Amino acid sequence: MIFFPAIDLKDGQCVRLVQGDMARSTVFADDPAAQARVFADAGAEWLHVVDLNGAFAGKPVNDKAVQKILWGVNIPVQLGGGIRTMALVDFWFDHGIARIVFGTVALKDPELVRDACRKYPGQIAVGLDARDGRVATAGWGNVSDVTVLDLAKRYEDVGVAALIHTDIERDGAMKGPNVAATVALAQAVSIPVILSGGVSSIANLTAIRDASRKAERPLAGVISGRALYDGKLDVASAIAALKD
Repeated sequence: MIFFPAIDLKDGQCVRLVQGDMARSTVFADDPAAQARVFADAGAEWLHVVDLNGAFAGKPVNDKAVQKILWGVNIPVQLGGGIRTMALVDFWFDHGIARIVFGTVALKDPELVRDACRKYPGQIAVGLDARDGRVATAGWGNVSDVTVLDLAKRYEDVGVAALIHTDIERDGAMKGPNVAATVALAQAVSIPVILSGGVSSIANLTAIRDASRKAERPLAGVISGRALYDGKLDVASAIAALKD
C-alpha cells in the first residue's frame, strides 16, 4: 500500500478541516512547498493535494501554491478540488500533476470523467466522499441521494485508476478510520481503493494493513494529514507500518 501525506490548501496555507467544515480549520504551515519537501525527504512516494477553496468555488483558487509544490518535489502529486472542465485537466497535466482527482464532477458530469479517462489513461481518480454512506459534493457542503457504492460502480468500465474513499465524519477528527466500509468497497468493485479520513496512529495503519491483507482485493493506499502535522505520525514510520 502507498502512504499519501495530505496537503490541504486554504488561502495559500496548509490546513486541516474537521469533518469538512471550512469554519473549523487549523493552519499547520504557511509554506506548502516547504511542507511538501519535508514529506518527500522523509520518503513519501506520492503526495495528495487538495485545493479546499477550489472545491467550494468550483474553480482553482490555490493554483499558485500547487505550482510551487510541483516545482519543489520530484515525486508524483495527485490533485483534487475545483477541477471541473477538460481545460483544467489539460492545464494541470501540462504543469506536472501526475493524477487528477474528480469529486463533484464524478456525480454531476460523468461524461467529463469518461472523456478524461480516455485522454489520460491511468491518471484519473474519483473521490468518494461519504457521509452516512452517501456521496457529498461541493466541498462536502451537499449530500446527495446517491450511495458511494452506486457511484463507484458507474465507473468500473471507464479506466479510473483509483477510488479515494473518505469518511467525512472521521476526516480531521482523529477518530480512527472507517476500515470496514473502505475494505468492503474494495471488495465490491474492481477499481483500486484508497482509504482516507481519520487515520491518526500507527495502530490505525497496522489495522488497515491487516484488514487489507485478509481481503480478496487489498487496499491500494492510505491518506493521512492531520496526524502528521500533530506529530502523532511521521511519514517514515507510516510507510514502514503499511509494508511491515
